[in-house]
Amino acid sequence: MTEFNGVMMQYFHWYNEPDGSLWNELAENAADLAKAGITAVWLPPAYKGTAGGYDVGYGVYDIFDLGEFDQKGSVRTKYGTKDEYVRAIKTAQEAGIHVYADVVLNHKLGGDEQEEVEATPFNPNDRHHAIGEMQKVKVWTHFTFPGRQGKYSSLEWHWWHFDAVDYNAYDGDANAIYLFKDKKFDEQVDLEQGSFDYLMGCDLDMEHPEVRGELKYWGEWYMDTTNVDGFRFDAVKHVRAGFFPEWLNHCRNYAGKQLFAVGEYWSNHIEALHHFIEVTGGDVALFDAPLHYNFSEASKAGNNYDMRQIFDGTLVQQQPALAVTLVENHDSQPLQSLESVVESWFKPLAYALILLRRDGYPCIFYADYYGAHYKDTGNDGQEYEIWIDQHQWIIDKFLFARQEYAFGDQYDYFDHANCIGWTRLGDEEHPGGMAVVLSNGGEGTKWMEVGKPNHTYIDLTEHIKEPIVTNDKGWAEFRCPAGSVSVWVPKSAN
Repeated sequence: MTEFNGVMMQYFHWYNEPDGSLWNELAENAADLAKAGITAVWLPPAYKGTAGGYDVGYGVYDIFDLGEFDQKGSVRTKYGTKDEYVRAIKTAQEAGIHVYADVVLNHKLGGDEQEEVEATPFNPNDRHHAIGEMQKVKVWTHFTFPGRQGKYSSLEWHWWHFDAVDYNAYDGDANAIYLFKDKKFDEQVDLEQGSFDYLMGCDLDMEHPEVRGELKYWGEWYMDTTNVDGFRFDAVKHVRAGFFPEWLNHCRNYAGKQLFAVGEYWSNHIEALHHFIEVTGGDVALFDAPLHYNFSEASKAGNNYDMRQIFDGTLVQQQPALAVTLVENHDSQPLQSLESVVESWFKPLAYALILLRRDGYPCIFYADYYGAHYKDTGNDGQEYEIWIDQHQWIIDKFLFARQEYAFGDQYDYFDHANCIGWTRLGDEEHPGGMAVVLSNGGEGTKWMEVGKPNHTYIDLTEHIKEPIVTNDKGWAEFRCPAGSVSVWVPKSAN
């Protein structure tokens, strides 16, 4: 048996045009993506958000409205209608691509009616510190979903389904998180801000039996409706960690299939990721946020960054079986909430590091593959125009190399601060192996063993035109250009 070199693609970015076209675009591109080597796509939240047809999907309003009901100013979502979504999933699956749905279990926004309740204001920066007495508050916590009129689910959400909000109509200017009477912040969450249970909007109370029951019922409905192959869980560090395996296993048992799951635990503290994995019993993989931060730092530091340390403190280094590796995502892209850009020159190096190595489940970012252009306001109040370079040609080269040559034993040559390399020795079905060398400084050379004696290798990236021939023992001096990467593969197999 050969290793399964799967590759996920995040098939959206924050600034996709809000024209309802994304689902149809995926259906059109699915066959080409599969041919390129994409084996799974992660799609954005497909249900109606509080901003209707403009909502990226994380301002969750109605999880049962996949672009079917006239709510929040539109029938369709930002990405299209329910029928288009279901058709895109089916088309992708028929092309051989698994589909992962983005699931936001943390909060709801855009309540339809206000309710009066007692609550205690807490310091947003220290959720253990109350900043006032319990008081009457007026909050947008009654969700009636008038456009849906009880179809699929009759449950209306009320204040008791939540534990906290950050807006009180009686004191609109207060900078506080209001914890409802007889409620408490969830355990098993990130310890940032004292307790990072609260993130935004109306925070779901995962201790409430109606909340857990409705979310499990919704999981059944979602599987029946979409037949997705897995999930990406949003904001897992803000939700009681134990709920994820509980919900996931309920959906697995209902669907009768082993659904994949990856969580977004966005933290540079590797111990926090390990703790989540421990609490969830290794049921949910995690995006390797520390690796992304290493890439961002390396891209800004240039040849002052020691490439031997690129995997230090990362999940793929310490728990490779549960690491989903990435270069960028919708939150880290320019002008977004967690902006931590990986500079364009470094992206080919970063993608080589996640796509051409043995460990980790790599995830390609839509905006890196197709490019992106948008305008938005920065934190300083200024408007900026952003271009993200298209890297499709080099990523496609790496995908081809991953499909054809990234097999067998891996030998690492991380012995120089500015030039590192590794080889894969291949296997019976994929002989000849592969040699990868990259540099964040000047032109790089690396003496490496690829295992095939007296054989000609060519640079798949075509950065270097002259071939290289291995010696009697299968070694050669492999090269790459300055600040770049070369991927050497057997000439006869090309």
